[in-house]
Amino acid sequence: MKTKMSVHFIGKKSRLNSHHLLPIYLRIIIEHKRFEITTNQYVKPHLWCASTGRVMGKSLEVIEINNELDAIKRLVYRYENSLLAENKDVTVANIREKWFGEDNSKRTLLQVFSNSIIELGQLVENGLYQKSTLTKYKTTEKHLKSFLLWKNNSQDMLLKDLSIGFAANFQFYLETELTMSINSSGKMIKNLKKIISDCVNREWLDKNPFLNYIVKHIDPKVPHLSAEELHLIENKVIFIERLDLTRDMFLFACYTGFAYIDVASLTLEHLKTGQDGRPWLIKPRKKTGISERVPLLPPALRILKKYETDLRLKNSQKLLPIPSNQKVNAYLKELGDICGIPTQLTYHIARHTFASTVTLENGVPIDSVSKMLGHKSIKTTQIYAKVSDRKISQDTKVLFRKFRI
Repeated sequence: MKTKMSVHFIGKKSRLNSHHLLPIYLRIIIEHKRFEITTNQYVKPHLWCASTGRVMGKSLEVIEINNELDAIKRLVYRYENSLLAENKDVTVANIREKWFGEDNSKRTLLQVFSNSIIELGQLVENGLYQKSTLTKYKTTEKHLKSFLLWKNNSQDMLLKDLSIGFAANFQFYLETELTMSINSSGKMIKNLKKIISDCVNREWLDKNPFLNYIVKHIDPKVPHLSAEELHLIENKVIFIERLDLTRDMFLFACYTGFAYIDVASLTLEHLKTGQDGRPWLIKPRKKTGISERVPLLPPALRILKKYETDLRLKNSQKLLPIPSNQKVNAYLKELGDICGIPTQLTYHIARHTFASTVTLENGVPIDSVSKMLGHKSIKTTQIYAKVSDRKISQDTKVLFRKFRI
């Protein structure tokens, strides 16, 4: 007797990606058991029709996605027919095995990791993830390979043999043999946990062996410039053109909070007029896609005006002629030396300086600072924004007036 199988496509609102697109999943139900997997298709939420399991509209993109869904459904029914021809039961387990083309008991860690990286690479090509995310997973894969050789002199291992001890040993290896910090090794473990969690979702594993493994994190000591150091850099007389340019690019970030990649990609379209009638920069962060909304303070505005006719920007919509990140950080070391700044300058220190010295120390509420920095959570802003002794002194003046003798 033929087993009843239902095939559906569902849009998962809970898994919207960073571009706020809805992922479409294939769901197969056989005898109350379910097999669910991504189709690697994404749509704008308002275009998805849940009742029909189709994308609405007549655009070329919509037609292509619906055609892909039809092809996936036909493939599922081919698998069903193949199982019947082989006198096998049509079960979720057998359909899953047909889908992935192999027995789960033979699936290996590095094989899964490699396939996940290939899938992630396709999503990067489609603009759904940043290339830096792909690089991080490739780095984790490289360290996993070296760990397996170091620990067991092996090339790979079966997924089913993973245990919580594997994660602990891997982190120990990263911190002792590769001398990584706790936070850096923790990021590698998080990448590993994400891949294994996906394996559980795809029912390649019955349970997550790393579910109860806690990844430790230490809030980093984030350096920033004091108001005096910031003014020292601003007022230093510099005759070397490349250092003068670097100084301006650094100060621009100190007064806007923008990271290097976001300053480098600033164009005229990001320059807006705010509700207050003043110029603002409004731009989604490259890292997260969350919008940074920053009113242009006079020092930042002066820098923009200084370079608006720069020949390096000719035939370009870019706002600033910033050199490469490597050059900027090399020149910042020189700049710090000639200005007598004890902290080794990097471009990212400017972002911390904006959070701490420029905004919080001058009374800007932390929720506004968080919005300007494009943070998802105020907790992230709190890491950047350390309260200085000067701020404590200013904030407690009212107490001294109240309790003075």
